[in-house]
Amino acid sequence: MPTVLILNGPNLNLLGTRRPEVYGSTTLAEVEALCREEAERLGLEAVCRQSNHEGQLVDWIHEAGVEHKAGRCVGVVFNAGAYTHTSVALHDAIEGADVPVVEVHISNVHRREEFRHRSYLSPVARGIVVGFGVYGYVLAIHGLHQATRP
Repeated sequence: MPTVLILNGPNLNLLGTRRPEVYGSTTLAEVEALCREEAERLGLEAVCRQSNHEGQLVDWIHEAGVEHKAGRCVGVVFNAGAYTHTSVALHDAIEGADVPVVEVHISNVHRREEFRHRSYLSPVARGIVVGFGVYGYVLAIHGLHQATRP
């Protein structure tokens, strides 16, 4: 069964407790369950990972690129958290791995602090889902599924 990689970056392990007025009360475990259920409905297997470490995220993107080239991974749903606004390394990893990535943000980053308006990932992302809460993950999974169908 083809996979979709769900990657979450720094502080997303705190979902449900960190700033619920911004990010909601849904936990990361609940987001992962939602992604697995939706992926299964589409005939995909969701592989969910979270790290607070940039290098680990880079390694997982590289692995997804290898899996994508082998026809085993349709792409990556990626909420990079604060790394979105700071990481040239993640930009380069996505570009180099040549794997479809959908950038996801739970909140509407364009309605927030100015520093959140700039994304280093957007220029190399297949698509971007912003401001739909955790449902954005579902939209991203559907987008990858549709975009990679023959």
